[in-house]
Amino acid sequence: MSVDRTTVRRIAHLARLRVSDSEVEPLTAELNGILGWIEQLSEVDVTGIEPMTSVLPLKLRWREDAVTDGGYPEKVLMNAPAAVHGFFGVPKVID
Repeated sequence: MSVDRTTVRRIAHLARLRVSDSEVEPLTAELNGILGWIEQLSEVDVTGIEPMTSVLPLKLRWREDAVTDGGYPEKVLMNAPAAVHGFFGVPKVID
């Protein structure tokens, strides 16, 4: 796949970029170079290779999914501007 001057202008328009006439030709060459690299990557045979999420073979540690209150409500309520009966106190906004 290759791009021509018209395609470069269209891409610039869609990207909301102002491209002068003198910049179109270098951009065409640069985009064609990028597309050439992408075509080279598509030639690599990756059948049988699993996708990676990291360069290191790490396993995520799982924990039990349990709902807790944190066990320290006093520390949590220390940041509250007003605490009422163990909850955050908020001003009334509806009459």
